[in-house]
Amino acid sequence: MRYPLPMQNLTLTWQTAGGAAVVLYGGAYAAARVRKPGVSALLREVGTLLALFTLWQLVGHLSVMSADHALDRASWIHRTEQVVGLPDEASWQAAVTPYPVLVRLANYYYAVMHFAVMLGVLFWVFVRHRARYAWVRNTVVITTAVCLLVQFIPVAPPRMLPGSGFVDVAAEYGQSVYGGAVGGVVVADQLSAMPSVHVAWCVLAAVAVVRVSRSPFRWLVVLHPVLTVAVVVVTANHFWADGIVAVAILLSAYAVLALAARWRGRVSVETETRPRTAAENRPRQVT
Repeated sequence: MRYPLPMQNLTLTWQTAGGAAVVLYGGAYAAARVRKPGVSALLREVGTLLALFTLWQLVGHLSVMSADHALDRASWIHRTEQVVGLPDEASWQAAVTPYPVLVRLANYYYAVMHFAVMLGVLFWVFVRHRARYAWVRNTVVITTAVCLLVQFIPVAPPRMLPGSGFVDVAAEYGQSVYGGAVGGVVVADQLSAMPSVHVAWCVLAAVAVVRVSRSPFRWLVVLHPVLTVAVVVVTANHFWADGIVAVAILLSAYAVLALAARWRGRVSVETETRPRTAAENRPRQVT
């Protein structure tokens, strides 16, 4: 049974998102001026997320302009994976396609949970664990920015390689997030498969919850990256390599933040322990 209506999870153009980000930054500045630090911080963080979305949309449009060899790159990735002995994604997909319910659920998970979980985690950390929020947000910004830089090189997803045994199950079930948009305003880029921001964000969200929360149930969040990796493979939206590169970028972001924190700590210690100068030891005159 076919479903003609597309399912779209993106409702903003890059122009709209960028304009909204500017307005929110302006609101954050105004709130800070009237001494509303909580409101200012919230507006600034939402504006940052919209700015990241704007960049993602822009990269998609720019990469499509030079997409001549996107399919060739995807084919090369698939062949290389087989040479190094990684499981064939097409066989994983073939094991699921006989079960329409699983296919539909996988398509929905791919379309909805990517943004929903990340936004939920960011909001939770911002409200409940403000001291750890900067670490989580900076990780999101660095990881996403590097992924976007890599995505300037267009790479097609597996579903665009039917000759290699892949099927675009989202299109077959009318659930593709790339087939249209709400109000016809967005056509999401289809050639940004490498690296997988889906995989980067799901692992990032899980690490954030495990590191920040003290609940014994926090480990349940590990199900999210497990399900996401399975979903992006069986829907033929990503190769294993797309996820591996994404995780490598995420680990690099953690390393950069750790080195930056160590450097700040060292500077702080040196500042506190250095001998005071004569000018600093001179008592202040009271006027």
